[in-house]
Amino acid sequence: MSELPSTAKAVVIGGGIIGCSTAYHLAKLGWSDTVLLERKKLTSGTTFHAAGLVGQLRSNANITQLLGYSVDLYNRLEAETGLGTGWKMNGGLRLACNPERWIEVKRQATTAHSFGLEMELLTPQEAQDLWPLMNVDDVIGAAFMPTDGQANPSDITQALARGARMAGARIFEDTKVVDIEIEKGRIRAVITDQGRIECEKVVLCAGQWSREFAAKFGVNVPLVSMQHQYMVTEPIAGMPPDLPTLRDPDRLTYYKEEVGGLVMGGYEPNPIPWATGGVPKGFHYSLLDADFDHFEPLMELALGRVPALENIGVKTLTNGPESFTPDGNFILGEAPELANFFVGAGFNAFGIASGGGAGMALAEWVATGGPPFDLWSADIRRFGAPHFDTDWLRKRTVEAYGKHYTMDWPHEENQSGRPFRQSPLYDELKAQGACFGEKLGWERPNWFADLAAGETPKDIYSFGRQNWFDAVGREHRAAREAAVLVDQSSFGKFILDGPDAADALDWIAANNVTKPVGTLTYTQMLNDKGGIECDLTVARLAKDAFYFVTGTGFATHDFDWICRNIPKGTDCQLRDVTTQNAVLSLMGPNARAVLERVTKDDVSNAGFPFGHAKTISIADSQVLALRVTYVGELGWELHLPIKDAPKVYAALMDKGTDFGLINAGYRMIESCRLEKGYRAWGADIGPDHSPVEAGLNWAVKMKSRVDFKGRAAIAAQQAQGVKKRLACFTVDDPSVVLLGRETIFRNGKRVGWLSSGGFGHRVNKPIGLGYVRNPAGVTTDYLTSGTYTLEVATQRIDCTIHLSSLYDPKLARVK
Repeated sequence: MSELPSTAKAVVIGGGIIGCSTAYHLAKLGWSDTVLLERKKLTSGTTFHAAGLVGQLRSNANITQLLGYSVDLYNRLEAETGLGTGWKMNGGLRLACNPERWIEVKRQATTAHSFGLEMELLTPQEAQDLWPLMNVDDVIGAAFMPTDGQANPSDITQALARGARMAGARIFEDTKVVDIEIEKGRIRAVITDQGRIECEKVVLCAGQWSREFAAKFGVNVPLVSMQHQYMVTEPIAGMPPDLPTLRDPDRLTYYKEEVGGLVMGGYEPNPIPWATGGVPKGFHYSLLDADFDHFEPLMELALGRVPALENIGVKTLTNGPESFTPDGNFILGEAPELANFFVGAGFNAFGIASGGGAGMALAEWVATGGPPFDLWSADIRRFGAPHFDTDWLRKRTVEAYGKHYTMDWPHEENQSGRPFRQSPLYDELKAQGACFGEKLGWERPNWFADLAAGETPKDIYSFGRQNWFDAVGREHRAAREAAVLVDQSSFGKFILDGPDAADALDWIAANNVTKPVGTLTYTQMLNDKGGIECDLTVARLAKDAFYFVTGTGFATHDFDWICRNIPKGTDCQLRDVTTQNAVLSLMGPNARAVLERVTKDDVSNAGFPFGHAKTISIADSQVLALRVTYVGELGWELHLPIKDAPKVYAALMDKGTDFGLINAGYRMIESCRLEKGYRAWGADIGPDHSPVEAGLNWAVKMKSRVDFKGRAAIAAQQAQGVKKRLACFTVDDPSVVLLGRETIFRNGKRVGWLSSGGFGHRVNKPIGLGYVRNPAGVTTDYLTSGTYTLEVATQRIDCTIHLSSLYDPKLARVK
């Protein structure tokens, strides 16, 4: 073994497919001074026993793009490196065996079309023609993606390692990392059992060892090791070598051809966590004892699909631990707890499919400070408080594993580990008929059942209108015609204060937030490309103090973004006050009348105009009232000490009875915001979308001379035009269900997909938001001159485009 270098530009820890892919791509980016360290041998952790299926389609466009990059890389890797990879593009089949699954598959086919992938729907006979070993008596239909495939996990990892070496990276096996040297919050070196390597950036790709290792440095990597089994049969006579991979979700199983036989595995509903006390020392190139009893139910399901299995010998039953995450998505990015510490882990048994793309994205993240495109669904900053709790994490991950092949219902809520975080009103709202959802551990009211009418506060899932549709309609009408009260205590809430707070925020925020004390500003925070990294409201509490409000699920991300972009040398501090304040949102045309009954403070339009914040007294509690709306009606967010929430809630509900005030939930908010055309971060806006493209030019301080992060990119877009623009679409048939990802066609040509979908109860129409794309540029004339249709579950449906709000009562500017 060559001598360990004393310095490196970046050190990658872990020699599985993710680590080798990251080293390969770093070296390709010119980071030839990259070192990869593997404690034992390459692939000896999880990679060597992976099943090796490579599918591309996911519910997120950019994750699908990332997996598509893997396929492109695997297509050329053998020619580049001279090492065989076992890659073959034999296509992938997915079966549907009941009507609801068939709807799901058709919606997946539309998603594929939206993202530019070929996916064709097949009859049972056509599916059997491609996969002659299977019985199709119970099959309704199937989908086939010709560009899916399979690979040999160890071979493809070795090819990536050779490619990394060819580009200048150095790889050291049998070299264990024992510590990271950190000085004043900065990484200085990696300490191994072979010596010290000075470096500034560390990339942790250590698979199921990642959580324990990262925790030593205060970094949270939420993953759990789970047992995962598959069997390999003896050769089967007449087995086609180009047999497509097969996924049979109604029977919880998957298949691929291997050396003339079959690999068959699956995702049982009762999975078994492994190494709950930590991965045993010396565990490498190791498997667990086969658990035939646990595998038997999957085998029985498989026999109904592939009867030949009953008479074919089994070579092996492989039981190998894999790392899974609580939401089924892998983990990428720079840890919010430690600068220059990057993570690529938790690949949920599709590490081979992700390996090429994940390594590419992680390498660019390391080299440039950001991913090549929006990877929010995989971003390590999507996690929060519950993910530090090992018991909660294990429960939720077991649930996620068990749902791998269950129906992917719209609006489905997880059930494990609940309740974890509750507002002080949880019990009261539950008694009032709340049906709760959960976000980042917080229990949040989604909708309210009419208990007196015999309604049950429980979701019943389907691909059609779900059982809460009418209840949300009631709440929507109350918001438009009377008033509603929504418990939004889960909002992320921060305070930035200090002598330089205003100057720092002037740089970070795209809008003018340094207006007089008492003002409230809606603003984005942009990256250097003009993409929207944060979307929040900011209240100026004092000359040197600002109060931020952001979405529940974005608290970790936004706090990290703000902290990282405070200019060096400025004197200010950011504090998270989320758990200190409850939030009650009072919305609707009667909101002022209700508020006037519970406070003596002036809440008239003249005394408390839109876009302002001030402290008022309600029920002897000092309440920070923000005049703002996300439903398009007159309203206030009432921020108050957590202990005072019950009495303030009681006062509002008591005095609001005369004005039709009722409880409402988050699904009402979603319906109302779609009618108003309000954007949602993580769906309609994000790092890949600029305010110019999203129709938010008005929220950017381009008329001022103040420089801010992303200004140059916005100026260029305003001068040169953009190639996509957000628009609203409606369908006249109220029975159509829009969920997002439906394909947008203009004059018969695919031009994009819906980023959000839902129903507007006031306009009585399905509503979607989505970007219309055109490489030659998108102007208002281009948008309005076309004829549009939407593809919904493979069916084309006429729709109408709108460039302004569908419903605007102008109640934010009442007399």
